[in-house]
Amino acid sequence: MCKVLEVSKSGFYKWRQEQNSEKRRARQAWQEELKQKIKRSYYESYGLYGSPRIHQDLKSWGYSVSERTIGKLMKEMGLSASPKEKFVVTTDSNHDQDVYPNHLNRTFDVDAPNEAWVSDITYIRTREGWLYLASVMDLFSRKIVGWSLDSTMKKELPLDALQQALLLRNPTGPLIHHSDRGSQYCADDYTKELDRHQIQISMSRKGDPYDNACIESFHATLKKELVYRHHFSTREEARKEISRYIGEFYNLRRRHSTLGYLSPVAYEKKHQASSRKTVS
Repeated sequence: MCKVLEVSKSGFYKWRQEQNSEKRRARQAWQEELKQKIKRSYYESYGLYGSPRIHQDLKSWGYSVSERTIGKLMKEMGLSASPKEKFVVTTDSNHDQDVYPNHLNRTFDVDAPNEAWVSDITYIRTREGWLYLASVMDLFSRKIVGWSLDSTMKKELPLDALQQALLLRNPTGPLIHHSDRGSQYCADDYTKELDRHQIQISMSRKGDPYDNACIESFHATLKKELVYRHHFSTREEARKEISRYIGEFYNLRRRHSTLGYLSPVAYEKKHQASSRKTVS
């Protein structure tokens, strides 16, 4: 070949070495670019994403790369997702107020928004004392549609979260509201608000956390991904960080495997777009 092309053997081998070097440089540059994108996804997720969710981020940014390659690069960079932690039940259902049947019956997969909401209260430790969070989740998209934070676990705490959800979502069709049997959810003000909006009340069986597993899981995720990674000095500091986590990360950006690795907001937008196509 060298004779036909009238080049020397040494010239050919030098050219081939330069080509291989150029390929190596291009491959290294590509890997460095991927590493930067992996870091972006990892740190924008508070260091929570593993290779499956980072893979979905890179796909949405136009990068064609396997999940295995991402896992390998993450290992090289010393990046790993936070491990899961078990959650505990903190409900006190020892009261004389009326309780309601379990109409939800662990039907956690629903077909549209505002068909089933689940609610719960959790505790967050700060150096100033306890902070309490009441949350309302739409089971369709796992979006937190209402939340409230306060220094005491008074009956107004979940009611504020419910009223926020009602204002944001303005449900008009049949809707189930599911909670545990805690005294705050059985309070007259709370049940009357649900009745006023013609929302069917559903409650877990006594001592069974799995009847309300989705919202329990959200609170466990929030603690694992935010609370246990910080030492909040004040309740106000915790309040700001938790509100930011829910509004700016969990609802807007956090990818859920149960939603096809879409965020709650993206999943609802996809549903809306699909519904418009069906109507047209």
